[in-house]
Amino acid sequence: MKNNDLINKLTISELSNKYPFAENFFTENHLPVETFQDKTFHEFIVTFAEDKIEDFALDVEKIEESLVDYIEQMKLFLGMEEENSIDLLTILAGQDKSGNKEGFERLDIHKSEIISIVGPTGSGKSRLLADIEWTAQKDTPTQRQILINGELPDKKWRYSSNNKLVAQLSQNMNFVMDLSVKEFLELHAQSRMIEDIDETVEKIITAANNLAGEQFDLTTAITALSGGQSRALMIADTAILSSSPIVLIDEIENAGIDRKKALELLVSSDKIVLMATHDPTLALIADKRIIIKNGGISKIITTSPEEKKILKKLDEMDDVIQKMRSDLRKGEVLRNDF
Repeated sequence: MKNNDLINKLTISELSNKYPFAENFFTENHLPVETFQDKTFHEFIVTFAEDKIEDFALDVEKIEESLVDYIEQMKLFLGMEEENSIDLLTILAGQDKSGNKEGFERLDIHKSEIISIVGPTGSGKSRLLADIEWTAQKDTPTQRQILINGELPDKKWRYSSNNKLVAQLSQNMNFVMDLSVKEFLELHAQSRMIEDIDETVEKIITAANNLAGEQFDLTTAITALSGGQSRALMIADTAILSSSPIVLIDEIENAGIDRKKALELLVSSDKIVLMATHDPTLALIADKRIIIKNGGISKIITTSPEEKKILKKLDEMDDVIQKMRSDLRKGEVLRNDF
């Protein structure tokens, strides 16, 4: 049997808490486990008398193996089979719209790195994202090739709907579901088979309010959230709950949130962060920046020590601007004391 621990060590209560879909197996097979919550599945089965086995049409020799198979298949279907762990994402050069070779050979991006993407509107930033998301193998217009952990990627990244390589956070995060923030987060946590849902939900709302300019709570309807609040909620949700190892953020400077804290949160969650931006502060926060021109990567620049010095000045200027923005929102009169 594939996993004897499921039937010999976990009680039925523990099994149901860890894999809620196991309840469906018990129901479909007419197994009255309600009064055996503190017993293992094996202990439950052997308590059946011969007449009950006949009544329920049970095949004792196969029922335990069927339960294990069911759980393993559901784990695979839900993307729980293994962690989406990526330590290294590699982009191998392709070509631009004119067929010219891109201006680099190979770009290795490590976990917890921030890469900014800069270039004019329509220059090819979305195509780069698509190549990464679908693990291109010289089969897209750019002819780029994507490697995962230094190797050809598993087909699950391209063909499985349950293993998304990239989580995208766009400028506009509009909700249409009639749910409270709590209900929305609980649904996501349940779909990810999180054991301590309440703790996870509280962690996300705390992180979101740390990013948002205006506070909100779990009772707030998600359709009532402002643009900044929606963006803060989704960034916190992505950092804490999403299984996608790579996050792409589009113009976070327009999100109405504390963008530096947002990046820190995502990086602390061991994500690879790709950030399309026109903001010089954000571009220099990144470890490297990808320059896009004419549909291709024209060059890759590592942020230099000199640029880090410039970043400190930009940070000081940004702090002044952020304070002014906050004061204006509070209805205060600005003073020339900076």
